[in-house]
Amino acid sequence: MGDLCIDGEVETTKIQEEIVEIPSVQDGHTFHDYQPLLGHECQSEHVDCHEAQGKRSFRSGSIGPRSSEDDIFTSLLRLSSYISHRLICFIVTLNRIQVFQTLASVSLACEVVPHHSLTTVWLINALERRVGELRKPGMDYMLMIPLFGFRLAWRLAFPSLRYFFRCIRRSQLRVRSVASRVYKTLHGSSDDIGWLQNTPGMPPVSDGTPRFLELLENIRNGEHVLPDSFVYLLIPGLFSNHGPLYFVATKRFFSKMGLACHIAKIHSEASVEHNALELKQYIDELYWGSGKRVMLLGHSKGGVDAAAALSIYWSDLKDKVAGLAFVQSPYGGTPIASDILREGQIADRETRRIMEFLICKLIKGDIRALEDLTYDKRREFIMNHHLPDEIPLVSFHSEASIAPGVLATMTQIAHAELPWLPLPSYAGGESDDLVQVSRQVPVVMPISGAMALCALHLQLRYGEKSDGLVTCRDAEVPGSVVVRPDRKLDHGWMVYSSKKKDPSDPDSFQMCEALLTMLVELGKSKQKGKAAT
Repeated sequence: MGDLCIDGEVETTKIQEEIVEIPSVQDGHTFHDYQPLLGHECQSEHVDCHEAQGKRSFRSGSIGPRSSEDDIFTSLLRLSSYISHRLICFIVTLNRIQVFQTLASVSLACEVVPHHSLTTVWLINALERRVGELRKPGMDYMLMIPLFGFRLAWRLAFPSLRYFFRCIRRSQLRVRSVASRVYKTLHGSSDDIGWLQNTPGMPPVSDGTPRFLELLENIRNGEHVLPDSFVYLLIPGLFSNHGPLYFVATKRFFSKMGLACHIAKIHSEASVEHNALELKQYIDELYWGSGKRVMLLGHSKGGVDAAAALSIYWSDLKDKVAGLAFVQSPYGGTPIASDILREGQIADRETRRIMEFLICKLIKGDIRALEDLTYDKRREFIMNHHLPDEIPLVSFHSEASIAPGVLATMTQIAHAELPWLPLPSYAGGESDDLVQVSRQVPVVMPISGAMALCALHLQLRYGEKSDGLVTCRDAEVPGSVVVRPDRKLDHGWMVYSSKKKDPSDPDSFQMCEALLTMLVELGKSKQKGKAAT
């Protein structure tokens, strides 16, 4: 028994030393340093923390060297009871202070909690120190509950309010974007039509309508004075490759008079700069092949392509080109192309995709052929490439008729030749004899009706007179002699023949001859003025 008692005393002493001399990882203090912290008052209304367990000491003196094993377990029980009471005090206090700040300090404390057998005691003391920092003398903690509720409600409502205002901001931006698109769509090209006349520094135009009408009357009376000392080059416009009769009547008429006349073989659905290079090469071939200067007559986009060729390659063409006549050419741009391809309007992307499909996929063209006729592209090109002052220029534009009868007018753009058909002959021969018959069937389209509708649209929307595609003001080239006929002519009349024709009216090829005759006279007058100076 004595040995057992001795062994029990030694074992008890070891346990006491382990409890008393446990080190702290955080600050290096022993358990005795935390004893005053364990004796703090909790000040709870429902739990009295001034009990004897809160004031007990766990020093080595409380467990004597001669204690039995029951005393050790009793001490451990007291320790666990003390910890539970202190934990209850902490929970009650935690409900009366700022919960979010306390939880934040708990998360910070957990990062430095020492891994020890008395971790719970250390954590309670750390939390109590944080609670002591949050306490203020003379504060009524009963007021903390509604304050805490208000702050909790605010913190919960603030993200919702921020999200709500963010949605309002996005809605405002979307409404502004839609309003801007609607404005651009409705406003259209109102500020762009006639910009050439409103731009300072542009040379003025002169009216050549009386002289043109006089020359046209002489031509109809059989007086043809167009010289054969030039090569006449007819330049077709957009989509001309799909109209086999484009400029055919004019070329045939000039050839019958013994004049050298050609239709430029260019890709009409290509960009302006691309066609300008092709025209430059075409003019070089005509000049070196004939030794004659070239007179240019461009219809619609063909006039824009010819002007681009003279503006870019004038140093190479100044001795080869004698003049340029614009026939219904959108030199300043056209509202039709601008309204279709304008960015920022309603359904702008969808409209561009449709036009890309029609031009690029269906007819194997280039979307830039239409884009180069918009006001933005024309303004940029004209400001960077000016037409030379010494070149004679004539501008011709007209106004389309919007009468209801025009809607039924058909325009022949081609003709289809039927194959030879064997037909039986019943006149003066054997019944088995066959006669070979062929016929040409005209291919007609309601181009005049479509131009009348477009002209009516432009007149109602912008109040501008047009031939259906080009307004009169945009067809007047600065520094040119302008021809403004009184007759109602649509955009396709000068290159296609109409099925309804008044015998008293001149033909399109006669009007082209009058324009070129006036261009020759203008060139002679410029040469005389240059020689006089």
